[in-house]
Amino acid sequence: MDKMKVTYEAMLSLTAEMVWDEAIKKHRTLRIYEEIDKALAAGDENTFHQLTNELKTLQ
Repeated sequence: MDKMKVTYEAMLSLTAEMVWDEAIKKHRTLRIYEEIDKALAAGDENTFHQLTNELKTLQ
């Protein structure tokens, strides 16, 4: 029974970590899109390229 509990806790921990990682990735992606929009509005080509490259690495 103890081995099953340890396994369950490990799986629960892994699932929580995966959910957390996905939430962080989604948040960062949305922030990058906002910054890309600002760079486009400002005509800042360098920032636009930097942000699109960062977005590519996230996906």
